[in-house]
Amino acid sequence: MRAYELFVGLRYTRARRRNHFVSFISFASAAGIALGVATLIVVLSVMNGFQKEVRDRMLSAVAHVQISGYGNSLANWEGVADIARKNEQVVASAPFVNAQGLLSYSDAVQGAAIRGILPEQEESVAEFSQHMVAGSEKNLRAGDFGIVLGTELAQVLRVKLGDKLILIAPQGQITPAGVLPRMKQFTVVGIFKLDHYEFDAGLALIHMRDAQVLYRMGENVSGVRLKLRDLQQAPRVARELAMHLPEDTYASDWSDYNKNWFIALQIEKRMMFIILVLIVAVAAFNLVSTLVMVVTEKQSDIAILRTLGATPISIMRIFMVQGILIGFIGSGLGVLGGVLLAVNIDVVVPFIEHLLGVQFLAKGIYYIAELPSEVHWQDVTMIAVVSFAFSLLATLYPSWSASKVNPAEQLRYE
Repeated sequence: MRAYELFVGLRYTRARRRNHFVSFISFASAAGIALGVATLIVVLSVMNGFQKEVRDRMLSAVAHVQISGYGNSLANWEGVADIARKNEQVVASAPFVNAQGLLSYSDAVQGAAIRGILPEQEESVAEFSQHMVAGSEKNLRAGDFGIVLGTELAQVLRVKLGDKLILIAPQGQITPAGVLPRMKQFTVVGIFKLDHYEFDAGLALIHMRDAQVLYRMGENVSGVRLKLRDLQQAPRVARELAMHLPEDTYASDWSDYNKNWFIALQIEKRMMFIILVLIVAVAAFNLVSTLVMVVTEKQSDIAILRTLGATPISIMRIFMVQGILIGFIGSGLGVLGGVLLAVNIDVVVPFIEHLLGVQFLAKGIYYIAELPSEVHWQDVTMIAVVSFAFSLLATLYPSWSASKVNPAEQLRYE
């Protein structure tokens, strides 16, 4: 763009017009773009925050990568753990036993996923100790037959620390009277709360050695749980480990758990992006009416510029300056406002709740009391580029229309 084209375009933008309605439309266009961009950034940031919140809570109980044996049985787990630790992403490992059982206390019976762990190693791959509301998982000792329950599971069974309940294993034992279920009394030594219903209502922890005895696994385990330096690398690490592990094992990563939920959230995020981008597009295309009125008002000026030697392309560029400037200002203000609001949403939302006397997120229903938010700069960049592109696109027709003004026709009656 030549210097005089930019100079004239900026002068038209700054000039005080006789028609104040045009100025109002220009302001409304910039404000609409800014509002749409800010809304899009805030909505996507909140969705990112929800995803991170659920993922972090899930990873308090789920390993980044899990190596399991076929048939829920893995021999020589130490050798498998040694192979896994050769990967530079693996920072910790812990064996586990997975099983199912019925928990019974008084007249209450509830099914649960039973996980046998080594407390000293489990702490390196999970975060149960940070979510204990009573007792500790470190109270699990081999031979003592202690058990740690989720809060929802403990409430259903109506048990507290020190209570003794019965764990019924599905593997029965054959007697002359028939097949009888295998039962063992356990003492409640801890209660955790992950604020993730699947685990709080359906997971119980016991010592790995007690699980091996109860489920007759000998020295075998179900698998090995791994913690990585970067959880986002989990799918790649799982694929790499699969090439070096024994044939009777397989590797899975955290994204395989609740996979449908993560896929649904990604689809919802894309659809919200499309819907809100259309709002930005509507605001951006208000520029068309603004520039059409400016071109109509400046037709005499266009004719004079053409007689002075300005080419049709130069005329187009002059009138594109205003649209580009409005789009740039609107996008910039939207990005600034959206990022500030997304970063401080934990302050803004409580203020609105206090002002209106309402609560948007009831902790008893959603398990969280405040709106989570996480700004992804790649999302911000994409939003800014898309909104500016819409603004640029909206200037094309009015600018092209200005370049087609006939100087002789306009100056005939001047």
